Amino acid sequence: MKGLACLFILCSMLSFAQAQDYTPFQTKVRALTALSKLDNPDQQREAQRVLLDSLKRTDQIPITYKDSVAFIYIGQATAVDWMGDFNGWGYDKNFANAGKKIPGTNIWILKASFPEDARLDYKIVLNKKSWILDPLNLNQQWSGVGGGSPNSELRMPGYHDEPYQKERSDIPKGTVEHDILFTSNMLGYQITYSVYLPPNATGKLPVVYVTDGYEYLHPQLGNMPVVLDNLIADKKIIPVMAVFIDHREPANRTNNRRMQELVMNENYLKFFIDEFIPYIELTYPAATERSKRAVIGSSVGGLSATYFAFSRPDIFGNAGIQSPSFFTRPQIYSLCDSPEGSKLKISMTSGVINDASEGGRRMIKILENNSCVYQYREVNQGHSWGNWKDLVDDILMDFFAVQP
Repeated sequence: MKGLACLFILCSMLSFAQAQDYTPFQTKVRALTALSKLDNPDQQREAQRVLLDSLKRTDQIPITYKDSVAFIYIGQATAVDWMGDFNGWGYDKNFANAGKKIPGTNIWILKASFPEDARLDYKIVLNKKSWILDPLNLNQQWSGVGGGSPNSELRMPGYHDEPYQKERSDIPKGTVEHDILFTSNMLGYQITYSVYLPPNATGKLPVVYVTDGYEYLHPQLGNMPVVLDNLIADKKIIPVMAVFIDHREPANRTNNRRMQELVMNENYLKFFIDEFIPYIELTYPAATERSKRAVIGSSVGGLSATYFAFSRPDIFGNAGIQSPSFFTRPQIYSLCDSPEGSKLKISMTSGVINDASEGGRRMIKILENNSCVYQYREVNQGHSWGNWKDLVDDILMDFFAVQP
């Protein structure tokens, strides 16, 4: 009977909210806050359980409606904060990220507003020190370098999964040879790389050189082999091979050299042009025309892809640039402001929520002036693999679309 009584109380709260002509979002939030009005602790706990079970059963935590969201945490704490893409993981002090406790309960709530199609990574911080995943939200997105770790994922109502990210059992699959060692005389150390070859391909193939290759390969990060399989099967792109460069030291994977190799490093560029590409073209069926070579990267990898292509447009005809960290090397703008750059095809993407859109828009003005062929896309996301994996198919189609 206790459960029935609490369910009646809960239904009464919801009916009252609905009678006031509130939105579905307001109805659910007000039902949560109305729990504080229950004087009987047993009834409050049971009503809380019934309400939260209902929300979890329909994947409605965080609660979202149009551009509104309510984050929820249940548990004992002295402070509950939300950190994520929306506040630059703590760097944006203008975003009010502190949760408020519903009086008389152990429920904490944070209300915010984001674009209706936003997708954002976040974590909950308890007592100003303990970072945890949202225990009420099953959606997660892995992020970071070297395999990374999971974040909780906010999906606003207008966000939809990228269909080309889903592995299909009914199409031919390419092959991936993983973790191939290459000893560089120019660098003085070994690197590892992996190679994707498309199914049933013959002849010389266009080739994509992918920085942060381990991450672009990772099924929980870039998942790029699946994207390639799907695009080729659907005849969205011609068969393409991909070379994924791993910046982690082969003998010590915790030592990631990306912050040395990918920040406009002239010696690394020389290694790539004079040693690595010739080796790839001798070993694999890689096409040698510049128009059939692309380099792709994200963050400092996006900076590096830009640097590679504009430094050597005689080698690279295409550059895929995702959330580029141009701010770390502002001299990239003057490098790109040259007539040689007009030979390039550029596909650039960025999120607009604490990501790289400011630098991206500045670069687009330069590309307009030097007559580059370019595409530029912005999405309501942050600096995250959730952003980059959603757009890698667009980049590949910009470069290697099947011509009618």
